[in-house]
This record gives sequence, C-alpha cells and structure tokens, in this order.
Amino acid sequence: MANHKSALKRIRRNEAARLRNRYQHKTVRTAIKKLRGEESKEEAEKQLPSVIGMIDKLAKRNIIHTNKASNLKSKLTRLVAQL
Repeated sequence: MANHKSALKRIRRNEAARLRNRYQHKTVRTAIKKLRGEESKEEAEKQLPSVIGMIDKLAKRNIIHTNKASNLKSKLTRLVAQL
C-alpha cells in the first residue's frame, strides 16, 4: 500500500475516474444497442447524431480509441442509411 499522502490521493482519484469512465462507456454501449434495435428510419435518424456525439466525447477523453470511435460511427451511419 502507498505511504505518501499524494500517492493515496492519486489512488482515490484513479478509482473515481475509473468508475466515471465505466459508467459513461456503459451508457454509450446501451445507446448503441438501442439504435441498432431501432426499426423505423425516422427514429434512427433522430438518435444517430446524439449517439455519434457520445462516441466522440468518449474518444476525446481517451475512454475508447479514436479508431474504434471512427469504426463505430461508420457502421452506425451505414446501418441507419440501410433502413
């Protein structure tokens, strides 16, 4: 276990950030699943910009890799276009 005061604080902060990142990542995954399950094109087109914004935010904060974000956005856009 860490002995320095700054190391103890860093452990606390890392845990808080980890939980926040997990929550945000899970929220985006749920939104993606909801978009993929959408039947009507109109509803999917309404949801797509918000989901893409959420993905971009995760990539900007390094929660997911930039290339993964690009792949997800591309696949979701193609899916909505095919509806």
